[in-house]
Amino acid sequence: MKQDGYYFYKKRKRFSDDLVHEVIHWILGVFISVILALVLVYFLGVSFVVSGDSMSPGLVDGQKVLVNGLIYKFTQPKPGDVVVFLPNGNSNLNYYVKTVVAVPGDRVYVADGNLYVNDVVSEVVKGRIVDPGILANEITIAQGTYFVMSDDVSDSDDSRNANIGPVENRYIEGKVWFAFAKDDSKMHLVD
Repeated sequence: MKQDGYYFYKKRKRFSDDLVHEVIHWILGVFISVILALVLVYFLGVSFVVSGDSMSPGLVDGQKVLVNGLIYKFTQPKPGDVVVFLPNGNSNLNYYVKTVVAVPGDRVYVADGNLYVNDVVSEVVKGRIVDPGILANEITIAQGTYFVMSDDVSDSDDSRNANIGPVENRYIEGKVWFAFAKDDSKMHLVD
């Protein structure tokens, strides 16, 4: 552009260093947030759907639960924990949701309709056990395995069944920590 004999060049605007740094920080913040969200969802919010009513009244058929897949990397399951596992690691089967009733080293058996853990009636199991399955005789839970049972002990497949037996730690996906109500209108933490 020429004006009164002088040439003026229009300078192109460059991005300021501050603007570039701000954009980089913003992009980095979004990236870190997405990665953190994915990690949290993967370890603390893996979703499973309960199949069957063996865990009723606490959990019912079709109910969605969130499973903490990270907790058992640092601790071991304990009696009363509700866990999700793959029976014998068979990926052709559905995942099971059951309650841990005995841990490695515990001696367990059923007598007079009650579950005994180390010769004491279990507080975890509610109800009368009609079919003791493999617990007709006392067994000792091996290292790295856990004895799990349904909340409805009258009609279910759990560790009493010889085809399932005590569950190996490596097949446990995690601990159920949150359950959505069947109608999705209510949610509650799982004790």
